[in-house]
Amino acid sequence: MNDKRVLLNIEDSVARVALNRPGKSNAFDGEMWLALEEAAEKIKLSPEVKAVILTGTGKSFCGGLDINKAASEGINLGAKTLRGNYEALHYLSEVLTLYENLPVPVIAAVKGGCIGLGLELALACDIRLASEDAVFSIPEVVFGLVPDCGGTQRLPRLVGPAKAKELIYTGDRIDAEEAKLIGLVNRVYKTSELEDAAMQMAVKIAGSSSEAVQASKRCINRALSTSLETGLQYETLAAEAVLGEKIKAMIRFDL
Repeated sequence: MNDKRVLLNIEDSVARVALNRPGKSNAFDGEMWLALEEAAEKIKLSPEVKAVILTGTGKSFCGGLDINKAASEGINLGAKTLRGNYEALHYLSEVLTLYENLPVPVIAAVKGGCIGLGLELALACDIRLASEDAVFSIPEVVFGLVPDCGGTQRLPRLVGPAKAKELIYTGDRIDAEEAKLIGLVNRVYKTSELEDAAMQMAVKIAGSSSEAVQASKRCINRALSTSLETGLQYETLAAEAVLGEKIKAMIRFDL
């Protein structure tokens, strides 16, 4: 059995990142955070990668934080030097944000449990595909905690503030069909078809102009945190940069 917390495989133009604690429903411990960070950094330094699939080994995507291990051993981040609680929490959140900020699209292939931190990780991805058996929940408040790795920020942007408040305040679980209905996931597949569907989408994305796809991702991400006017200006500059000299042949000024 492979004991690496995260498996990274790059084949052709697609990187596959798999959380790898199947006996613990791929729940987070300190080693997994460090391994996720390492995988993201490797992808950033691999220009041949044009799309990423993020999934889990075994039957679950991610069961959230390994609460028992965290309670007994703490969250061991190895040689990381952090000054206090805020800095530690910020680091944990930023590891998930690495996937949001990867230059290429990231597709979450979600099966089984997608709970707490698992959902927050999926929210940091560009596209979420789910199997019929997927279950989603963000139950931190039930344990007296705040969803502190992007849950209170990304979930409202995706499903709207009212539904996000309901899910966060109650910690209720929803199935894949309801997740699709509220816009949390893009598509739902049979469990046996999920991996193939994710790969087909990744290959399709990778077959498009990498410059155009990556610039589009930057523009869309910018749209979530800026005014329409500023976003449109950013879009124009991004389009100009991608077109380069080609724009001269497309747009005529001598009519």
